Amino acid sequence: MLLLLAVASFTLLSSAHASASKVAGAWYAGWHATNGYPLSEVSWDKYNTMYYSFASTTSDVNSLSLQDSDGSVLPQFVSEAHAHGVKAHIAIGGWGGSVYFSSDVATAKNRTAFVNTVIDFVEEYDLDGVNFDWEYPNKQGIGCNIVNSDDTANFLSFLQELREDCSNITISAAVSVTPFRDSNGNPSTDVSAFAKVLDYIAIMDYDIWGSWSTAVGPNAPLNDTCAKSSEQQGSAVSAVKAWSNAGMPVDQIVLGVPSYGHSFSVKPSDAFVSGTTTLAAYPAFDASNQPAGDAWDATGSVDACGNYEGSGGTFNLWGLVDGGFLNSEGTTADGIYYRFDSCSQTPYVYNETSEVMISYDNAESFTAKGTFIKNTGLLGYAMWQAGGDYNNILIDAINSAV
Repeated sequence: MLLLLAVASFTLLSSAHASASKVAGAWYAGWHATNGYPLSEVSWDKYNTMYYSFASTTSDVNSLSLQDSDGSVLPQFVSEAHAHGVKAHIAIGGWGGSVYFSSDVATAKNRTAFVNTVIDFVEEYDLDGVNFDWEYPNKQGIGCNIVNSDDTANFLSFLQELREDCSNITISAAVSVTPFRDSNGNPSTDVSAFAKVLDYIAIMDYDIWGSWSTAVGPNAPLNDTCAKSSEQQGSAVSAVKAWSNAGMPVDQIVLGVPSYGHSFSVKPSDAFVSGTTTLAAYPAFDASNQPAGDAWDATGSVDACGNYEGSGGTFNLWGLVDGGFLNSEGTTADGIYYRFDSCSQTPYVYNETSEVMISYDNAESFTAKGTFIKNTGLLGYAMWQAGGDYNNILIDAINSAV
């Protein structure tokens, strides 16, 4: 049984769009607009909100950059969204675009300037909302972000000013599984002031386990309270509890869900429970041998800090089909081993020949997350990213559940 924090009614999605008060959203990666996922392939009728990703912060508080996200597509994105009755938002930041958030909100002068920058951007592109994806206030993300112990307090002051000057747009934030860090570097115990200026937060319940971890674990666990303490790295259940206990109402929480998973190099001797063909939980993996992901996986590039990045080993759901792990129905392909973890409510697949194990999400795990959203009274979901699904398997599952 899933641990449910609260029970509240949740308006059913109609055949077209969710209720205006609920969020059925996805991030749209602008860099795939001309490379793998054009706007013409978006299943607009499955959503009511879409976040164009990303506008990046720059060293100039008076400007935002779309250089890495094919900014020429943004006007068409807004036009297409509006034509289908979908709210068009801009996501600012992301892993590579959060370098200058701290300096943008560090002083009263900068905050006012950044408010004007955001408002001008919204008006220029006729946007309906802004999603701030600062990774992370008072915590280093990509490696070269400016970080200040007052980041969270300064972010709040900025949002208060933005809300006062711009009351007609939706303002949201993509956040970690723990509340914003306070000046001492600990998760904040009171974020109620943020609830007054943000329409909602979207908890990024993914990348919980990956190549940086000590074992193969769930990329996006729904629950971890049933796991050993060493295996409790964060989950939807624990994140909602942490944020709500700190003062964020559950009906202002959107659950971020992934359309991708992480790959690991796992020897058969570690992959299986000894003497069986049952996949083991939390097996060891070879961190020195990162399996390449699907066609969208980074094959080696320089990041926003100027550092070389190798393969990330990510597989979108369609990539798992292309890679022979899943069949066209999204279920396990012949010759592939499968395990569904009842605690995290997430699946794993393993190819014994290539020795590649992948933690990912499928229709069953998305159904479980949709049920959690419904029963807990959350505001909805947002998927990273729209282009990662395959034949709407994931989005149909979560829509049906909520």
